[in-house]
This record gives sequence, C-alpha cells and structure tokens, in this order.
Amino acid sequence: MNAKVLAVIPARYASTRFPGKVLHPIAGKSMIARVYERVKQARGLTEVVVATDDERVASHVQALGARVLMTAPEHPSGTDRCFEALQKSGAHYDYVLNIQGDEPFIVPAQIEALLALIDDAHKLEIATLIKPIERLDELKDTGEVKVVLNTRGEALYFSRYPVPFVRDMPLEEAWKHYTFYKHVGLYLYRADILEAVCYLSPSMLERAESLEQLRWLEHGYRIHTAITSYDSVCVETPEDVQKVEQMLAQGLLK
Repeated sequence: MNAKVLAVIPARYASTRFPGKVLHPIAGKSMIARVYERVKQARGLTEVVVATDDERVASHVQALGARVLMTAPEHPSGTDRCFEALQKSGAHYDYVLNIQGDEPFIVPAQIEALLALIDDAHKLEIATLIKPIERLDELKDTGEVKVVLNTRGEALYFSRYPVPFVRDMPLEEAWKHYTFYKHVGLYLYRADILEAVCYLSPSMLERAESLEQLRWLEHGYRIHTAITSYDSVCVETPEDVQKVEQMLAQGLLK
C-alpha cells in the first residue's frame, strides 16, 4: 500500500455528559494519551495528529510528543474537525482516518483492518468497521448502531433498530439463525470524499436516526466495511471510567 494516510484524533474538551473527558485519567494515564499511544502502534499510517479546540488539551498532548492541530470549536461532528485538520496539516494525504478520542482501548489491528481495504487505484471512498452481534441485548439496544450489507461488503443502511427485520420469527429466535452486525465507529475517508461530505446538508434519514453516515449513503457514496472481532470501548461518562478501570484490574482490558 503506497497511500499516504493521516490519522486524526478529534479531541474536544467540551462534552455535555463529561466535560474534559479526554484529559481524565484512566488508571493513571489520560484518556487521550491512551488513544494516541495505541494509534501510533498501528502499521501503515503516515502521520498521527490530535485535532482540538482547547489549549488545555493541546498543551497536554504536546507534552506527550504528539503533533496538535488547533481547530474551530463549532464543528458539528468529528468528521468536520478531521477535514479542518487535513486542511491545516500542510501536506498531501490520500486518506484520512478518524479515530474517536474517547476510545482509549482501540486495538491497532482494527486500524490495520481498515487500511487493508485501500487499493492501489484509490477507488475506496469511505470505509468503517463492523462486528457480528453476539448477544441479544446488544441487538435490542438502540444505543448500538446496526448495519446491513450488500454482497460486496458495502453498507446498505445503518439503524438504531435491529435490521434486517425477520418477518417470520420473533427477534429472540431470529438472532440465532441470522448474522446481525453492529457498527464500530472508526472511519477511513479518501481525502477528496472527506471534503465532499463535509459540504453536504443534513439529510432526511440522518435526521431520523441521528446518524451522519446515512447522509453519505443518501448522496450515493459507498461505505465499505471490514469485519473486526474487537469491540469498541467508549468512555462517555464518569461512570464509564470506573467500569473500565475495574475491567483493567480484572485483566479484561489491556
């Protein structure tokens, strides 16, 4: 793979449920430090940067030896922040990887699975990760985004509800006979596609499900998927910090 890939970790300080969460320590190490260190371990990335709108985050990340790109505070999503980071990077990149700043236990192999989808002709537009759903409660949880695919492994639709709907049997039985996938929120964009989707207006399906990737599908962009066996571990509240610290102590996270 000869593509140049910029990995961007959007790291806002403001958070409705957990202000300053990217700087919060998890077992003695800040969340953003854990994310950055793990992303740096992935093979195939040209550069890794942290994109933030807050000087406190910038100072902390620079102390880690990471490159920081200051971005505007009003971005509606991490996608928009990634595009501004690309614009300010000062170099040419073929692809941009968007890594959530609140996933401190991201596995480098997850990143490498996405990078493996890049072809020499750079036909790949957008790619993301999916994981087979293994528990019924996950399938029923509207906080877990589900996805259905076509025969080429491209996403057909994302929903907070269980899809596909199995007409002839209850969900409690259907999930034993059909493969359901959930979305793992890691995105790889071709650079020109990232620019294009940032200029699109919110779409009907996006507003209905509150999922920005539906905007891209509605406008005809293709989202390829790679299957991962690793789950995402998001830290969105102070209670989540306690949970992951307990999991670390029990050896359930590394």
